[in-house]
Amino acid sequence: MSEQDEDERPITVDEAVAIAIRCQQFDQLAEAEALYRRVLEVAPERVDALHYSGVLAHQQGRSADAVERIRRSLAAEPGHADWHSNLGIVLQATGDLDGAVAAYQEAVRLEPRHANAHSNLGVLLRAQRRHEEAEAAYRQAIALDPNHADAYQNLAILLSATGRVPEAVTCYCKALTLRPEYSEARRLLALAYCIIDERPKAIALCEEWVARDPDDAVARHTLAACSGRDVPARAADAYVEQTFDSFSRTFEAKLAQLHYQAPALVTAMAEEALGAPCKALDVLDVGCGTGLCGPLLAPYARRMVGVDLSAKMLVQAEERHVYDALVKGELTAYLADSVGAFDLVVSADTLVYFGALEAVVGAAAAAMRPGGRLIFTVEEWVNGTGEFSLNPHGRYTHARRYVERVLADAGLRPEIVAADLRTEGGVPVAGLVVRATKGSGEGVTHA
Repeated sequence: MSEQDEDERPITVDEAVAIAIRCQQFDQLAEAEALYRRVLEVAPERVDALHYSGVLAHQQGRSADAVERIRRSLAAEPGHADWHSNLGIVLQATGDLDGAVAAYQEAVRLEPRHANAHSNLGVLLRAQRRHEEAEAAYRQAIALDPNHADAYQNLAILLSATGRVPEAVTCYCKALTLRPEYSEARRLLALAYCIIDERPKAIALCEEWVARDPDDAVARHTLAACSGRDVPARAADAYVEQTFDSFSRTFEAKLAQLHYQAPALVTAMAEEALGAPCKALDVLDVGCGTGLCGPLLAPYARRMVGVDLSAKMLVQAEERHVYDALVKGELTAYLADSVGAFDLVVSADTLVYFGALEAVVGAAAAAMRPGGRLIFTVEEWVNGTGEFSLNPHGRYTHARRYVERVLADAGLRPEIVAADLRTEGGVPVAGLVVRATKGSGEGVTHA
């Protein structure tokens, strides 16, 4: 066979699967998808292609398709510990914690030395508040693989959440030793230092981080949050986009662990003001994320638009099939370009990434029709003496009197109630749920 003949030789099915897996590993998802599709057309018995196409569907944000494909592959070949672990990852991301626990437990049963399954199982047990079992799972993962950076970080998160912050610091340091580029471990270590009143160490860590990667928006924001120096009026677009893109697939599972209440609180405020829904309003969900508010407010909307900086979050929101349009963009700019376009503007747990509220509230007021309503949540700065503060966790808290003044200056009539937005480390996070009405009429009704 000539060299030219060799170059033109059709690839085998085995080679196609291997190339698809390689493409998948290097984030060449479209190429991998095309190869898996072709393999399954010519060799539908290739269960490995079916399984990894399911993993690919998860990477692309198609969770339901991912679960279906992975379950089919396991029905055909149930003896793969790794495949059960992959199922656990997908179910965990969709919020099916019981199903994910069962999948990881099966992986461990098949392969007791499966360190990743032990570590991932610990994450789920922690979410179910089974802290002792979670700690045991993490420590087993570390015993099996002493270089398991994720297990050290997961253990550190558990230790911090249960008040054992000095121990958590040790684990974060170990995770960073094993994986120096581990940005999330660096951020959480800085937060842990602040919790135990070792802020100088947090600042030094962040300064080294910024020196190491000066273009990292998370590094710069965390340095400002820990040091109080050069605090921005709001989080940079790059920080928000990087932060939420990084955990878009696990966002809702994480919030479930925190007993997240903001979408329900925003919806209750809307229901109280608007009464029985009848799809009469133009609704804007700013900072819509994965679309948690969408299904709750859809009964009120003749048209619903979602706006968010995170493209990966918007992929998740699209799966809900309740938004008429989803826009990737900065919310203040979008509001400014939407004068008089909406009857209801909602924002659940998004303005915590804004310090100064004047610009965004002013733009929201202009985007509403007379009688329109703006409903949002912020974290409350209970004992502060100023207007707002950037905290080590990276979010802003706001003084109630400041929120009231900003709304009044924008020509809005505010109603504010205190509420717990979620829990962190077992402690409720104090917040404000705000409803502000434009104009002096009775507000928008379902005409």
